[in-house]
Amino acid sequence: MKTTRLLLITILVGLIAVQMSSCKKCKGEDPSARIINNGTNKASVQIKTTDGNTVNINNVDPSTSSAYASYAAGDVTFTITVSNNNYVKTVPMGKCFYYDIAIDANNNITSTAIDRNK
Repeated sequence: MKTTRLLLITILVGLIAVQMSSCKKCKGEDPSARIINNGTNKASVQIKTTDGNTVNINNVDPSTSSAYASYAAGDVTFTITVSNNNYVKTVPMGKCFYYDIAIDANNNITSTAIDRNK
């Protein structure tokens, strides 16, 4: 009787542990980025990954946002173009994150990481 009860408790604890670990919204998915353009001109970004692949988000009009674009995790170089001016930044990007590249009314650029599991 004690053995059966111990076995059932062990199985129940195991099932709960599996259930809790599967609650994540993201399971090793590549990062994604978008442009939120609150600036005064069209904006574009080129995303270059460590392996040399590029993803482009082009000509995002003022007061609009682009769709998210996915790319491989690792050290990523963003080349953001606003009013024919290029801004280059290299950032380590992890899996399961969204990145919002925001351009404000003065064409200042910020980037915010959003954990998909929260």
